[in-house]
Formats: sequence, structure tokens, C-alpha cells
Amino acid sequence: MSHAPSSGRDRPTSFQVAGPAASSRRRLTSRAVIAGMLLLAATGCSKNDIPRFGFPKPITPQGVRVLSLWQGSVIAALVIGVFVWGLIFWCVIVYRKNSDELPRQVRYNLPIEILYTAIPMVIIGVLFFYTAVIENYEDKDTLHPGLTIGVIGYKWNWQFNYASVSPGVSVNGREGEPPVLVLPTDTTIRFVESSPDVIHSFWVPSFLFKRDVIPGRTNQFELTITKPGDYIGRCAELCGVDHDRMSFEVRVLPKADFDTWLAAAKKSTNGVSPDSVIAAGSTS
Repeated sequence: MSHAPSSGRDRPTSFQVAGPAASSRRRLTSRAVIAGMLLLAATGCSKNDIPRFGFPKPITPQGVRVLSLWQGSVIAALVIGVFVWGLIFWCVIVYRKNSDELPRQVRYNLPIEILYTAIPMVIIGVLFFYTAVIENYEDKDTLHPGLTIGVIGYKWNWQFNYASVSPGVSVNGREGEPPVLVLPTDTTIRFVESSPDVIHSFWVPSFLFKRDVIPGRTNQFELTITKPGDYIGRCAELCGVDHDRMSFEVRVLPKADFDTWLAAAKKSTNGVSPDSVIAAGSTS
């Protein structure tokens, strides 16, 4: 007994368009997502209201630039994260299985593929641009800095010298007594780094900047400090068994007080010990 071939309309298909109810849910969810994104964009904050996301408050113009880059990067990551999570939950809600019908497939959709390839490239390009601009600003050197500080990292302490303004004046750390680096405000300061033994890293968290101190190589950078006060410095490189001893203090004085301290330091023929630095800074 022969059977007539069945028509294509009798065969089950794997790709069926969702019904009107699902389409309505998609429209409502899309509007909710768009409204949420507009609300998020509308709640803009002023620059001073933006949180620092774990960064200390900067005390240099260079640090202010770095903080703005950090804030922009974190905000961009949060916005992208919220958007991605929104899409995930949207798919979970709208396309949850309530029948055997499958949603409309978008595979081989050229406009969508171009979109989700181009947008990440644009985001990366913008972040790269601002990173390069701020790095160039950080690495910019002036022809005639107001003060040059020699930074020597050695096993296991620091030495800071003021040879550019007063040869022989230096601050040397001792075991159990971290050195105190005295600096002026509102002065372009160049730090010239060197090391006789292993790699160290000069880091003051409030500068929002650190740079390696490498044997056989001279590294340098410049910054201007705008706020007086006492700050902590660290070695940010795991340099060896006594790495924990590689701490130092930074005492920032107003320019007039720094000049007074430096004049008193010049009277010492054997350099300046940490104790005399502290005494001079407290009485200036």
C-alpha cells in the first residue's frame, strides 16, 4: 500500500516565531531596560562627588590626573557590567521556557555581529587614548626643575640626597628608624633613582605614583606637591628578605619652611640624620 508524501507544512520545525504574549513581554522588558539606562545616565554627579574607589586623596596635579583615569575606568566597567547583567536577566525572564516554541534566531545577523565587535573596540580605544595621554603627562620632564632629589634604594633602606641645592646634605635610613624625606610644596621636584644591588620601587601612595629603582639604570620622574603634611612611603617591589624594612616618611613643608630647614641642614658637615630632620621640621 502506497502512502502519499507528506507536505512540508506537516513537518515539525525547530524555529518558530514566539506568540503575541511573548512579543508583548519583550517590548515591556526592552522599555524597562531603556528606562533604567536613561535613569542611570541622568543621575550624573559632579567631579567632587565621584568616589575614589579605594584610591587615596592625591596631593599632586599628576595624582589628580591618575585619579580621574581610575574613576573613569571603574565607572565604564560598572556601566558595561550593569548592561551585560541586564541583558542576561532580560534573556532569563523573556526567553524562559514556557512552550516548545523557540525565539527568533539571530545567528548570521551581520549588523548585530558588527555591533558587538565594534562597540568593544571603541571602548578599548577610548580607554587606551586617555591612558596614553595621562602617561605622557606623568612622564613629562621640565628643563629646569626647582629641586632634584637623589633616591638610592639599597639592601635594606633608603638614602635621599639634596646635592642639587646643597652638596653633602642627605638623609640616611638606619635599622629601626626609617628615613624622613623633607620636600617643599609648590615646587617642581625631580626624583633621580638608582640602586647598587637589587630592584626596589619608590612608592608614596598619596602621590598615586610609583617607579622602580633598578640597578645599572637611572630612572627619574617629576611632580609638584600641593598639600603640606606627613605621608608614608613604601618599597613596592618584593626586593628580598628584609623588604619590610624598606619604609620611609615624607614630610612636606610650605616653601618658606623648607628653605629654613634646608639652611639649618647645610650647617651639618656630616649630613642630616633622621632625628635632626624631624627636629628641624617640627621647629620650622
